[in-house]
Formats: sequence, structure tokens, C-alpha cells
Amino acid sequence: MFTNLFIGMPGGSEWILIVLAVLILFGGRKIPEFMRGIGKGIREFNDAKDNVKKEIEEGMTEKEVKKATQNSSVQQP
Repeated sequence: MFTNLFIGMPGGSEWILIVLAVLILFGGRKIPEFMRGIGKGIREFNDAKDNVKKEIEEGMTEKEVKKATQNSSVQQP
């Protein structure tokens, strides 16, 4: 019976209440600063994710090049 309360996204009236609560708690001046901070955090996260992906790809490429040079040096008499 109570599990149905937590299933699904909030409807229109719930979103209005959430927005009003945020406005009351943070005020109109703090919300842009809050959103700017969230945007900066997301940007930093994506930059870190891209750096890790780039390092992994470089490591895989480096490993393939190293393996290819080893195979070519072993095959030549």
C-alpha cells in the first residue's frame, strides 16, 4: 500500500510545491549561484571523465604500438 507512494516521478502540483520550497529556502538571489555551482561541478566531472578516457585510450594505443614493434623485431632475421 505505501510502496506506491514512492514509485514514479512527481506530478505537476508536486513540482510547483518543490519549486516554492526551494524559493523559500534559498531565496531568489541564491538560486543562480547554486545553479552556477552545479554547472561548474558537472563541467569538472565531465572534464575528469574525458581525461581518464583519454589516458586509457592512449595506454591502449601505446600497448598496441609496443606489441607491434616487438612482433616486427622478432620476425626479422
